[in-house]
Amino acid sequence: QVQLVESGGGLVQAGDSLRLSCTASGRTFIPTAMGWFRQSPGEEREFVASIRWAGGSTYYTDSVKDRFSISRANARNAVYLQMNGLKPEDTAIYYCSAAGPDGQYRYWGQGTQVTVSS
Repeated sequence: QVQLVESGGGLVQAGDSLRLSCTASGRTFIPTAMGWFRQSPGEEREFVASIRWAGGSTYYTDSVKDRFSISRANARNAVYLQMNGLKPEDTAIYYCSAAGPDGQYRYWGQGTQVTVSS
């Protein structure tokens, strides 16, 4: 079974930076894409960023564009999210996910908490 584990979250002040990491373990598979999502209390899970595994095309939600950067390490099925210029509204649990051939995000990590104080 594929498992994803996130790390790198924490408590920071507005304007600070964090780097989130996510690594897959378990059976070998090649995702079509991996992405980052986040969820705040009382809110729906929100797409943040994604990267295609072959080719490396990246996508970002408008609210993080030019502040966050997603990258990957294909051989390790790992994905990273560099978050700069953090804002209080970025506070959420951040989840990484891996998509299968149909583009569905099938596998999910447990999440890592990011808290940004004003």
